[in-house]
Amino acid sequence: MSEIPPSAVDADPADAGPLGIYVHVPFCASTCDFCAFYQTSPTADGVRMFLSSIEQELALVDWSDRSVCTIFWGGGTPGLLSPADLSRLAALVRRRAGNAVRVWTAEMAPASVTDARLAALKDAGVTRISMGVQSFNPELLDALGRQHTREQIFRAYDRVRRAEFQSVNLDLMFALPGQAEDAWTDDLDQALALQPDHLSTYCLTFEEDTKLWVKLSRGQVKLDPAHEARLYETTWERLAAAGFTQYEVSNFARPGHTCLHNLNTWRMHEWVGVGPSAASQYRGWRGANVADLNQWATQVSEGVRMTEDRVALGDSLLAEDALIFGLRMNEGVDLQDLRRRFPAAPHAAANAAITNLVTDGLAERSGTRVRLTTRGRLVADSVGAAIMEAMTEPATT
Repeated sequence: MSEIPPSAVDADPADAGPLGIYVHVPFCASTCDFCAFYQTSPTADGVRMFLSSIEQELALVDWSDRSVCTIFWGGGTPGLLSPADLSRLAALVRRRAGNAVRVWTAEMAPASVTDARLAALKDAGVTRISMGVQSFNPELLDALGRQHTREQIFRAYDRVRRAEFQSVNLDLMFALPGQAEDAWTDDLDQALALQPDHLSTYCLTFEEDTKLWVKLSRGQVKLDPAHEARLYETTWERLAAAGFTQYEVSNFARPGHTCLHNLNTWRMHEWVGVGPSAASQYRGWRGANVADLNQWATQVSEGVRMTEDRVALGDSLLAEDALIFGLRMNEGVDLQDLRRRFPAAPHAAANAAITNLVTDGLAERSGTRVRLTTRGRLVADSVGAAIMEAMTEPATT
């Protein structure tokens, strides 16, 4: 493994910004048709190996000079672990995280929500539950390969609310194959009737090596950008009318319930990812663990982590990503702050790209801050690609 760059070692921890911990729990009962995240079926031996290796990996990372601000458990399905295993995992993480954690999120699938699991999470210090609903429509759930029913969603949500977590998020998906606009608005209405604190509404993307990607490549389903744009705008209008503030293209919250872990990530602060396939951005490096439970466990036992897509972080890459992800947020980006944090980045190229976005009506500037317009947020991926192209220095020979 490469050594940490001197600039990262010499950095003042007081100026390093928030630090998060992400735990990838890879176990799933089945693979959804749209999912490209690494996952594997749970076995007793596999769970034991996972928990033991998490303890070993946490011991490999030194953050004794930092305070952990947020914890996020994703997957996979973290809620698939037994209550006892959830408690053990929480104890391992808490032992290293300390007591400064502000928000601790755990993802759950409706079919895995039980009172015993929720009690284990609450006792451990979890403050936020994020539940993957996707849709309330039985036919659409079946088309996505989801393993829960509409009735299970309502039962699970009721249990979560009775457990009195500080914040509850629901994940929904739109632009699904066969989903008409009125079916999507019905999903929104049913979600709003539950009165969650936070809603994440994701436009379906076709990731390679998924069942939906295969269907798209065979022409069994088709993309419809105009339909997607209408659903985006409908979503934004309806959620605003319901009292939700949009703070990122796909994320909406009631006051005080934004997802702090994700905000810190989008602002290009640091996080340590543990578990198979978990990504990290820490002490001058970005990379991921191998996406295989057994290989990851072997590497961790040998004192090795973050071996995949490992890259040293410099001002150029961090500023580029901070601008791309920052523009997805409604607050936009303070260009003066961007220059202060990453002084060696190609800011002239970034400013030229932003000027083009403003000219095209995709962005607007106010003082030192730049934000996307409504039209710009509808094509945020294209905006990101344009910024990446502008800020990537041409190869030299």
